[in-house]
Amino acid sequence: MWLELQIFGFRALWSPYFLAFVLLLSLLYYLFTGPYRHVFGDVKKATFNEQALFYSSMFVLYLAEGSPVDLMAHIMMSAHMTQMALFYMVFPILAIRGLPIWLLEKIINIKGLKTFFKIVTIPLIALLVFNSLFALYHIPAVFDYSKSSQLIHESIKIFLLVTSFFMWWPVVTPFKRANNLNPLLKMVYLLGSTVIISIACALLIFSSNPMYEVYTAEGPWLQALSLCVPGDVLDGLAPTLSGADMFSPLNAVEDQQLGGIIMMIVQQIIYGFVIAWIFFTWFSKKSLENDPMPSEAEQFKKGIVHPHEVK
Repeated sequence: MWLELQIFGFRALWSPYFLAFVLLLSLLYYLFTGPYRHVFGDVKKATFNEQALFYSSMFVLYLAEGSPVDLMAHIMMSAHMTQMALFYMVFPILAIRGLPIWLLEKIINIKGLKTFFKIVTIPLIALLVFNSLFALYHIPAVFDYSKSSQLIHESIKIFLLVTSFFMWWPVVTPFKRANNLNPLLKMVYLLGSTVIISIACALLIFSSNPMYEVYTAEGPWLQALSLCVPGDVLDGLAPTLSGADMFSPLNAVEDQQLGGIIMMIVQQIIYGFVIAWIFFTWFSKKSLENDPMPSEAEQFKKGIVHPHEVK
């Protein structure tokens, strides 16, 4: 498959302009959370963990939208679902946890945004909006229409990304005052999201017919390719392109089913990891509350420390 994809050229495979955009975002983050952070006042430098998470989010962003994954997502449903998992389920978590709290506060407190943000991140609203729109996006008529023009495609993708941030916010927010869900409710919240997405995946897995024209009909498929392949390159290749089967050993139905399986498995792994993180963080806090660390004097009495270690 990799050799076959080479015909689309470097720009289609590696999206150098998008790479430049991601590098610019990374540079701005470095400057304004590091050497030039004082333009925002007396604020702390981003911690090592925050930097690691943010730069990881930039890597995932490029992997999903700038690497060959993006090109393949316009050719095969299985690659599309891999892209969706990275873009809507991994990138937002890393980005939210990678931004310093003071920077998040400045963004959220922008005039006119604070009240809106408070409403759209109400857990039930955030959960239903993102998952409903995600399912709606994958209705065949809507999905095929989304590939009909660059403007429509990018608008839908960005809108879904914004709602995915709202969906993840109640679970991974670093704000103590905005952390309104107790750990048990967070786990239930994520399980509810898993169920909704799994239903959409099941429709793909158990369908016996191709559902999307953009992966099966030559005209819509070429239109979808035009969203990521430069026009001059695609015009030259069009007479030699017969369809997605040129690049995949799977037929349209098998690829569609594989896409549903990939999304179901990957989202369960991601959600399972987040649930485990919530549980063990909660368990650790409960353990400290129920069995606090004894003072040095108490440790000395119990023989845990030697007399010369007590200050």
